[in-house]
Amino acid sequence: MLFSRSTPEQKLQSLVSEQLATLFELSVNQVETWVTIANNAVLITLPFAAQTLHDTLKKRIELAASEQNLPLDHVLIETKIHASATKVKKVGQIKNIIAVASGKGGVGKSTSSVNIAYALMAQGAKVGLLDADIYGPSVPIMLGNTDSTPASRDDKTIIPFAAHGLVASSIGYFVPAENATVWRGPMASKALEQLLRETDWPELDYLIVDMPPGTGDIQLTLAQQMPVSAAVIVTTPQDLAVADASKGIAMFNKVDVPVLGLIENMSLYICPKCGHQEHIFAQNGGVELAKRNKVPLLGQLPLNSKIRHYTDQGTPLLIAEPNDPLSQSYITCALAISKQLYLQSLMDIRIQNI
Repeated sequence: MLFSRSTPEQKLQSLVSEQLATLFELSVNQVETWVTIANNAVLITLPFAAQTLHDTLKKRIELAASEQNLPLDHVLIETKIHASATKVKKVGQIKNIIAVASGKGGVGKSTSSVNIAYALMAQGAKVGLLDADIYGPSVPIMLGNTDSTPASRDDKTIIPFAAHGLVASSIGYFVPAENATVWRGPMASKALEQLLRETDWPELDYLIVDMPPGTGDIQLTLAQQMPVSAAVIVTTPQDLAVADASKGIAMFNKVDVPVLGLIENMSLYICPKCGHQEHIFAQNGGVELAKRNKVPLLGQLPLNSKIRHYTDQGTPLLIAEPNDPLSQSYITCALAISKQLYLQSLMDIRIQNI
C-alpha cells in the first residue's frame, strides 16, 4: 500500500483555511477557495468586506504556521466583492443594492443607514447612499451638506454629492428644505427611479438605500423595478415597532427580495455616569422577531445621545469618533451585512443549479 504525505504547501493551505473558518464562523469547504499558496506566500481573497479583521487574521496565520514549523514569508489579504444576481438589470457600476427599511418611522432607520454606509467603508468597501424617503429626506442634514447644489458633466446625469468620502443622492438636494414634497405615489416612485438611474454613480460595492417607512408604492417600486440585492430591517424592541417590522419582512418575502437580517436599534440605554442599563423600549423584541422569521440578528445598537448629537451636526459618528465603542458596533454590524449578502448569493447560485 502506498502512503501519501502532505506537502508543506498543502499543510499551509489547510492551516489557512482552518483559521479563516474559525474567524468567520464558516466551514472549511466554504473558505478554502479563497486561499492561494505560492512560494511560501499566502494570498487570501475575501468575498466580503472585513478590513478590520485583516490584521487579526494575519497574526493568527503567522502564529499557527510558526507553531507548526511551516515556511511562511508573508500573508496578503485582498477583498473582491461580487455582484449578487438580481431579476432586474444592474444600474451602471453598482454591484449590490441593499435596502434599509422599517415598518414604521421613528426607529432610527435613516441614522442606521448613514452609519452603516460609513461602517462598510471602514470595512474596505466602495459605498454609496441613496435617500429614498421622498417625502422626508434627511440624508443631506445627516451628511452636513444641505447647501450643495446639483451639477452634471453631460446634462443627462447628476454627479453624486460627496461627504467624508461617501457619495450620495437625495431629493433633499433638489427641493428646498422649507418646501413640502406633495406628490402622489406614482410621482414619488418615478422620482426615486430617476434618483437611482440618473445619478452618475462611480463603481460601488454597495449602494445603501434609506427607505421611507411603511410598505407602500415606493417600497414596491424599489423592490420590483430596481435591482435590489437584499434588504435589512431596522426595528426597536418595542412591540409596536416589531409588529410593523414584521410586515416589512413579509413584503420583501412576497417580492422575492432576500432579507439579510434585523438590526435592533435603541436596544437599551446605558447611563454614562453610573453604567446602569435600562431597557426603555422593552427587551429582545428584535431578537424574538429574528428567531420567528429565521433571519440573523445583525446587531443590537444602544440608545445614545452621541448618535443624535453627531447626526444633528452633520458629522456622522463613524467620522467624528471612529474608535468609539458605538462606532465599532456599527462596523461589526457592517461586517455581518456584507457576510450575509455573500452567503445569500451562494444560496441563490445553489437554487439556480438545482
